[in-house]
Order: sequence, then C-alpha cells, then structure tokens
Amino acid sequence: MVNRRTWLTSIPVMAVMIAAAAYFLLPVLWVLFSATKSPGDLFGTFGLWFSDSPQLFENLGRLFTQDDNAYGGWLVNSLVYAGVGALFATLMATGAGYAMAKYEFKGREALFSIVLGGVLVPATVIALPLYFLLNGVSLTGTYWSVLLPGMVSPFGVYLARIYAKDSVPDEVIEAARIDGAGDLRIFYTMATRMMTPAIVTIFLFQFVAIWNNYLLPLVMLNDSKTFPVTLGLTLWNSQTQRDPMFYTLVVTGAAVSAILLIIVMVSLQRFWKAGLTAGATKG
Repeated sequence: MVNRRTWLTSIPVMAVMIAAAAYFLLPVLWVLFSATKSPGDLFGTFGLWFSDSPQLFENLGRLFTQDDNAYGGWLVNSLVYAGVGALFATLMATGAGYAMAKYEFKGREALFSIVLGGVLVPATVIALPLYFLLNGVSLTGTYWSVLLPGMVSPFGVYLARIYAKDSVPDEVIEAARIDGAGDLRIFYTMATRMMTPAIVTIFLFQFVAIWNNYLLPLVMLNDSKTFPVTLGLTLWNSQTQRDPMFYTLVVTGAAVSAILLIIVMVSLQRFWKAGLTAGATKG
C-alpha cells in the first residue's frame, strides 16, 4: 500500500518534469530536423520529422560558404568571446569567492552584498552604461568591448564563495600554513582541487551566457567580421524576405551552434551536476 501511494504521488511530479523537458527540447528538435530541409520543405512538411529528401550536407555546404565563409568567422568569434571570457571570469570569480569565504577583512559582508546585487541586475540594464564606458576609452566596435564584460561573473563569485566555505576546511589551510605553504600556493594547489565542481560549473554557466548573448554584441559591434553567431544569424535573418534560402541558412546555423553547446555541456556534465548540487545546498 505504501509503495502504491508513493507511486501515485510521484505521477504529478513526473508529469511536470516531462512537460518541462518537452518545453525545452521541442524547439531544439525542431531546429535539428529543420536543418536537413530545403526552404520549400521547411514550411511544407511536419516540423518534427525529416522531409522525403533530406539535404543536410547541402545545407552545411552553403552555410560555410555563404558570404565568403562568414559563418565560420562568426563561429570562431563566438568561441573566442565565450572561451576566453568564461576562462578569465572563472579565474577571477574563484579567487574572489575563495577570499570572501576564507579571509576575515573589514567590509567583507558589504562587499558580498554588492556582488549579490550584481547577480540581480539584468544585463539589459547595464548594456547602455557599458557602451558609454567603453566608448570613452575607444574600445567599442572591437573584440574587447565584448570580451571585457564577459570576464566578470557576479554569480560565479557567489557560487565560489558558498562552495569554498564548506568544501575547503579551515583545518587543512592551517595545516598547510604550518608546513610553510603560502596563501597563493594553498589556493592553487589545494583549494582549486577541492573546488573543481564549482569551478567547472562557473565556467559552463559563463560560457553558455556569453555564447547566447545577443544584446551586448548588438550594442557594441558594428563590423560583421567581429560578430558572434547570435548577431550574424540575425543579420542573415533580416535578408529572408529578399532570398528565402536564408531561412535554411539561419536554421542550419542555429543547429550547429546548439550542437556545439550540447557537446560542451555533455563533456562537463558530471562536474556541472556536482557543482550545481553543492551550490544549491551549501550556504
């Protein structure tokens, strides 16, 4: 009876989870299926299945040759923006979070409150101030105008602090100091290993956030050669009324972008789940 009651109570939870999974997966599946279709089949066939004459390789060939391989350049730009930005954001967030967790200094809690405030501020609010700030030093229109804001992650600092607080024991730090290890050596050789799940989680979150960012590049960049994938596909999408072939290019480009993100997430999945669980339970 107990097992039956447990099974019955789990049905609503499973239904909600299945509905949520379908909500997030259906658009991705539509993009993947649509990437194999011609412009005519894209609008004339069922969206969640292949057409009678798939042409995935033709679409990929056009994708990487259109406008002198513009998509390849956008893809490289996105990798640079997301990879370099996420790497530096992870390094700085890990160091800042560790320092706030393990060192006593005046104004620590006030500083952490400011960091939490940064987590709550939407990116749309700070886009225009960032533009004026970077324009004042002549960085708008350059790679730095997207890279520099991406190197800051308030959420990463928050996650690193709450994870370091419990995952790096004070006793281990004191024992290392007694053995003659300096603070930097303790951090780089011991603390970072204990904080590996949080570090990978911060990197993954920041990588995805930068990769999917549209507003900041739109505000900062004016040369298509510096565009990331998000902005480049929007440029192509504006030309669909002139040439319907751009519909297929946009969908195929979105599919390639999604697949790359899926590869990154799957490769870091075990670290990501561990770090997310720790961040949700430790405080």
